[in-house]
Formats: sequence, C-alpha cells, structure tokens
Amino acid sequence: MADPVTVVIDPLEAHLMRAGTFRVGLVVPVSGVLGLLGPSAINCAMLAAHEVNAAGGILGRQVELVLVDGGRGPAEVAREIGGLVREDAVQAVVGTHASDVRLAVERSLDGTAPFVYTPPYEGTAPGRGVYFLGEPASLQVGPGLDWLIEHRRARRWFLLGNDYVWPRLVHASARAHLGARSATVVGERLVPSGTAAVEPLFEELAAARPDAVLLTLIGTDLIAFNRAFAASGLGCARLCGALEEHGLLAIGGDATGELYAAMGYFGAIGTDANLGLGERYAGAFGPDAPLLNGHGHGCYEGVLMLAALAARAGTVAVPALDAAADGTTITTGRGQLTLRGRRVRQRVYVGRADGLDFDLVTSA
Repeated sequence: MADPVTVVIDPLEAHLMRAGTFRVGLVVPVSGVLGLLGPSAINCAMLAAHEVNAAGGILGRQVELVLVDGGRGPAEVAREIGGLVREDAVQAVVGTHASDVRLAVERSLDGTAPFVYTPPYEGTAPGRGVYFLGEPASLQVGPGLDWLIEHRRARRWFLLGNDYVWPRLVHASARAHLGARSATVVGERLVPSGTAAVEPLFEELAAARPDAVLLTLIGTDLIAFNRAFAASGLGCARLCGALEEHGLLAIGGDATGELYAAMGYFGAIGTDANLGLGERYAGAFGPDAPLLNGHGHGCYEGVLMLAALAARAGTVAVPALDAAADGTTITTGRGQLTLRGRRVRQRVYVGRADGLDFDLVTSA
C-alpha cells in the first residue's frame, strides 16, 4: 500500500505523532476470546484510512490510527479510551468489540468524542456522539430463524450463548420471533466467557431434543463448541450470530450442511462493490492476508463513516455531528449505507457453511 497508514501499537506513543494529523482510537480485540478478530479488523481500518487520506483526510488532516486492545475487561478499555480523549491523543473512536465494552466506553466518553460502533448490537438507541453500523438484535437472526423453520422444519429451538448483554437481548428477540412463527423454545443456557467444559452443554441439548440451536457464543467459545459438536452425536442445525470466515477456518470447516451464520456482511457477497473491495484489500495486504469478514469489514465502514460525518458537519464536535448525521451515506462492500437516527438499516445475509466457505442461502 502506498503511503501506509500509521498504526500506533502503544497508545502512549500517540502524544509523539505528527502535528496536524487526525488520530482515531481503533478499539479491536487482540487478546481474549475475540482476539481472532483483530488482524482483519486492523487491516480493514488501515485500508479505509488510506482511502480517506487519498481523498484529503478528515477535515484536511491525515488519519492515523491508535490501536487499543478491546479484548480486555470493559473498565480497563474504557479507562484507556477516556484518558486518550481527555488528553487529545485521539479525536474520535471506531470500534468492533463486545457490547459490554461498548457500554463502558460510551459511559467514559459521555459525548466528548464521536464513537462509531460497527458490529451487531442490542438495538438500543445510541447515546450522544454514538453511531451504530451493525445489525440490531431484533433484525439480525430473524432471517435465519425463518429460513430454518421453512427449509429445515426447525420448530424446537435451544438458545445458547455467553452471559452478557448482547446474547440476552438477541435471545429475547428470538423468543418473540419464534413465538410469532408458532415455534417453541425448549431450552436456554447462558455461560460465562471462557467456558471450557462443553460436555454438560451437549447433555442438556440431548435431553431437550431441539431441531436447531441458536448460538450466541462468541470468539473462542463459539469455536470450541462447534469443534466438539461433530463428536457429540447431535444432529440438529446450528444458527450462529457471531460466526465469520476466520471462525469457520478455526473450526476446521463444516461439511454437515447444518451450520449457518447470520451477518450483515460476508466476503462471498457478489456485488461489484464487494469485488472491488476484495481486489483493493488483496492488493494492499497480499493474497495470504486475513480474510475479509463481517467484523473486519465493519472497521472499514467505521473509518469511512467517521470521515463522511466530519465532512457533512464540517467539524467533529459531537453536537454538530449528531445534528447533521441523518442522511450521511458511504459506499462499502455491501453497498450504500445511510444513517437514520444515527443507525443504519441494511440487509442481513444467512450463510451456510460448505467446507471452509459460506454459501449465501438468503437475505432480508
């Protein structure tokens, strides 16, 4: 990539960066259960920053990224981001990470700097200076539930996820959606992050006899469950709310035809915009770079949306950004995204694992 974007690994070095730059705190996990997401997310943010810089930067200033590990505890991440903003070491924040971290970061910022949050979220209204690009809980898994009800006769469902805010609200939305389709929830379990023993979960599933499982496990927990599933003897379908291309690779692929994922983006989307993005990404990072995926692509969108917001408002002051946000539009791998109420409404795709790839079976 010509004129590479600077990524500061140690946030303390942010004070030493060039005068006249626009520094964006990039909050992505590089440790913990979601650490697998980091490399692609960083690459995608770098590509977006490069493209923004080629077009003149943000408010005439070249973008530089300050990496903050979003895989740590919420309080620790929020404390670091709050300090960086107060010290003017970063002027805005883009993040893809767990929702409990997002809530802590929102409280720490309290509207003092713009925060573009890119992955699926609960569906709550954004706070001051917060902009949501992901799929709300009420919309994300509905197309997958419907497809499995219609094509796999999945009437009995078990809900299994990690014990924090996003899985809880996805499950609440799923229960309502399934009830409206005359389907039944036959069991539910929320487990702490980092749960290693999956055998008791399989015993509970076997006793409940579901047709399908909605999985809101994340990161390494989701990988560990799906790796062990083949040896469990269970034959039900699985619909995941957080499975992307690297997670599928880490599982070792799946040939059962019964592993599905619901996301707003897959690398397999066959639009001209996405094909062009894939070419630029491969040209920048090489053929062996981490795969394009929903969480990484979200960081690409986040940097572009931040630049578009600043250009529309003529400032990064939060009151002006919030007032001007509606109608702000960017073009990404999934087409045009437009903010309404500081959120976007976009298509959700359902992918079925076929070996190491996803085949897209439906969208809504």
